[in-house]
Amino acid sequence: MNVTNELNFEEMLRIKLEVLRRTHRDLDDTIAALELPSMRDQLTLRRLKKQKLVLKDHISEIFNQLTPNIIA
Repeated sequence: MNVTNELNFEEMLRIKLEVLRRTHRDLDDTIAALELPSMRDQLTLRRLKKQKLVLKDHISEIFNQLTPNIIA
């Protein structure tokens, strides 16, 4: 029973990780478009970059949970 719950938890983390990575890539594309000279909006750029950093932190956190901590 415990193995099944852990497997489901791991699957859930992997799905969440993929969603966060996809959202991070989408933000990257949006930021790149807004950085074009004709589309500059500094406040929006700052907000999106901050959101992107938060997503990256969440991605790292989940990735670390999924990766075994083996000291060589």
